[in-house]
Amino acid sequence: MTYASEQTPAAAHAPDAQATRILPVTPVTAVAQPSPVPPVPPVAPVPPSLEDRATGALVGAAVGDALGGPVEGRTPEEIVKRHGGRVEGIVGPFHDDWRTARPLAPFHKGDGHVTDDTLMTHALVRVYEAVRDHLDAYDIADHLVPDLIGTPRWIPELEAEALPVQRIFLAEKWIVARLHYGHADPREAGVGNIVNCGAAMYMAPVGIVNAGNPDRAYAEALDIAGAHQSSYGREAAGVFAAAVAAAFVPDATPSSVVVQALRLAKDGTRAAIEAVCEAASSVTGPESAAAPLRAAVAPFDTVGPDYRNPSLGARRPSRLHAIEELPIALGMLLIGGGDFRSTVLGSVNYGRDSDSIATMSGALVGALRGAEAVPAEWSTEVARASRLDLQAPGAALAAVAREVFTRDRARARTHEQAFTAISAIPAMTEAVGR
Repeated sequence: MTYASEQTPAAAHAPDAQATRILPVTPVTAVAQPSPVPPVPPVAPVPPSLEDRATGALVGAAVGDALGGPVEGRTPEEIVKRHGGRVEGIVGPFHDDWRTARPLAPFHKGDGHVTDDTLMTHALVRVYEAVRDHLDAYDIADHLVPDLIGTPRWIPELEAEALPVQRIFLAEKWIVARLHYGHADPREAGVGNIVNCGAAMYMAPVGIVNAGNPDRAYAEALDIAGAHQSSYGREAAGVFAAAVAAAFVPDATPSSVVVQALRLAKDGTRAAIEAVCEAASSVTGPESAAAPLRAAVAPFDTVGPDYRNPSLGARRPSRLHAIEELPIALGMLLIGGGDFRSTVLGSVNYGRDSDSIATMSGALVGALRGAEAVPAEWSTEVARASRLDLQAPGAALAAVAREVFTRDRARARTHEQAFTAISAIPAMTEAVGR
């Protein structure tokens, strides 16, 4: 390519006379240049409010639950075979004859129906609305159990109004048997129950009420879960509540949420989260996540490779093991980078206990990003199909959280005043010396 400033060799030896002639110069009037426009500084996005995050967490949990329900208990390969590929949204039941197909009959899983994960979550929200303060195991006996056995509600999977206790799984019926009929001490009623994700799956409200305070959420969830679970099932409930609380911090990220979860987790639960999140760091996307994440959690999972046929040693107390659902949900949160579709669909297509995994991961993304993170076409259809108001519980719980925070500040001031007065009293050795 020849640029305008270049000359050919011939032109260099034979200059054009016309080219050397001096031409008259016409004066040019200077044109005023416009003043430079200062760059507009980027507008920082407004972080979601407490109400927005609370609604996002509960809507995200319900949507994840509804998307994961139809493929619960299945392997990734079975999911692909049934649906002709990965699940990419709301799908119908796994079996066309779902009314009689075992082991799920008579539950209508799919078509936007939430499962017992959401029923229990909303029941715990109602307990907070009644108590309007921090909860303990006695509140489970005094409020949650009567709610489960005394008030008929619409059960989407039964397509009928019924008592919630008629839908919840055996591990949740345990609460009713032990507290209502057995009159067990609520703080230890969970001992003897199968160790699973039953308590962890509905602990998002605890994280919301303790928004920004994962330590308090962890302790409160452990107290509540004592009425339901023991061992690593109870531990998972505390860690999940802490992770939700950590997601409310204004500058929180998926990584910071995992850091807080690891800081508080104990024993096998901590080791399982570490292993899964390490595996997640080398995964390029949710499409390829199922196999490496399952391999990472397998040494800590007692259920075994066949989810529908656990071994005789499954779901027993242990300091070495962990539930599968929470570590996988945290791993999917990292892989999805806080994007709801990627995170929740990765959880759904993982299979196994997909509804509870997606419930947890959906709650975490909703708490991080707010309600707008949840695709409206999913939340609208789940609300319609399940006949649930998905927005109201979040608004109600945010109001409770504000009230509880006000009480906490007053209690802290009272403690500060008392401790200041106590600490001003001379130490015993000083008093004796005088």
